[in-house]
Amino acid sequence: MSHDRYISPFETRYASPQMQYIFSDDNKFRTWRRLWIALARAEKAAGLPITQEQIDQLEAHKDTINYEDALRREKECRHDVMSHVYAYGLQCPDAKGIIHLGATSCYVGDNTDVLVMKQGLELVQKKLVGVLGLLSQFAEQYKEMPCLAYTHLQPAQLTTVGKRATLWMNELYMDYEEICHRLENLALLGSKGTTGTQASFVELFDGDAEKIQAVERSIAQEMGMSRVVPVSGQTYSRKMDFQVLSALSGLAQSAMKMCTDLRILANFKEMEEPFEKKQIGSSAMPYKRNPMRSERVCALARYLMVDLLNPAFTAGTQWFERTLDDSANKRIAVAEAFLAADAILNILLNVCDGLVVYPKVIRSRVMAELPFMASENIMMSAVKKGGDRQELHEKLRLHSLAAAAQVKEEGKPNDLIARVAQDESFGLSLEELEAVLVPEKFTGRSAQQVDEFLQGVIQPVLDRHPEALGEKGELSV
Repeated sequence: MSHDRYISPFETRYASPQMQYIFSDDNKFRTWRRLWIALARAEKAAGLPITQEQIDQLEAHKDTINYEDALRREKECRHDVMSHVYAYGLQCPDAKGIIHLGATSCYVGDNTDVLVMKQGLELVQKKLVGVLGLLSQFAEQYKEMPCLAYTHLQPAQLTTVGKRATLWMNELYMDYEEICHRLENLALLGSKGTTGTQASFVELFDGDAEKIQAVERSIAQEMGMSRVVPVSGQTYSRKMDFQVLSALSGLAQSAMKMCTDLRILANFKEMEEPFEKKQIGSSAMPYKRNPMRSERVCALARYLMVDLLNPAFTAGTQWFERTLDDSANKRIAVAEAFLAADAILNILLNVCDGLVVYPKVIRSRVMAELPFMASENIMMSAVKKGGDRQELHEKLRLHSLAAAAQVKEEGKPNDLIARVAQDESFGLSLEELEAVLVPEKFTGRSAQQVDEFLQGVIQPVLDRHPEALGEKGELSV
């Protein structure tokens, strides 16, 4: 590794080799050559004087790119596409005259961008399903364990540890659906020409519209795509980039929410992310176990959500049939959005594979708040013994205020139950009151909801992607 120049942290720390390759020059230029072959094959089928020998020569060199020739030519002509047309022609002298025939630069540039985004979305989808698989196991394991729920970050009616995990999963499932939608609706630019009118192909095929359309269909089929955009200028609409990155931004939002919850739970000492035996939490405080993975997810999520502004502005500032001020921005913003999404998922795979739960802490925190939450049940038990509801309600309100003051002002345990037991108007013994304080009675349908969600929503997704289960998140740091 070079230490005398900037290297993106996505390369050294965060993104996986798989995602880095998808957005590599090698993948890009190999895809260009596949597109040139597809174009030549389609034009031959439509009747242009292109021979099978020429196509065979192109095929023979589709993966052996002569980068030095291309770079040398680009320094002269300042045009990346034409330099690669030239370099390909050096390797395929018999076919050099038919490479890129009738096409404009965006034929390879934009179609490759779509194909690369497709590959990126497929990898994101696979890792996201892996995360859902791990969280599914976690939710099933802890579906019945009562824990404090929070509204306004204040204790509210109880939920379960597993039920809370389904809230994280449901948002990730929404992201899965959006990614699937984007994959289904991706369309190639096709072969539209310099302003989208296909004028060069009209010239090549003497105005035969059926042949021109057949060329596009053939290219799409060879590249594994079912659709081409119906109309365009020189480029596909940059709204496509915005829509794809919107799906990635949604994933970032869900991950940030989940990992923020984990960071708070770590503060409560209820749950923690995995912590390796030799991991150092703080250079100054040896006892610390900082939720560094969750913090990193939140940091990368923030980057990805902000990055979404780039394709938004790009889509809004395209002039007429295209302008080139999208190019430099687009090649950074789109690639790094995918690298960030990949990094987030790598961390989530790591975190969800070893979440730590502290049942005794969770139980003690529940029991410290449960008397307040059980007040209505206590009141109903007293009414059944002949008590006056209105009178008991007021007494219970005053006892609750006194108990809360003791907790908040004096730092003492919650003694609401003892106060009620000593108040003869309730007619309830300490044993009877403690019988009310069973956390499992206060979690509603949480466990059933977990079962229904896992079986009805998540399991069909896992069944569709068996290859995604068992995904591991390898972290560099």
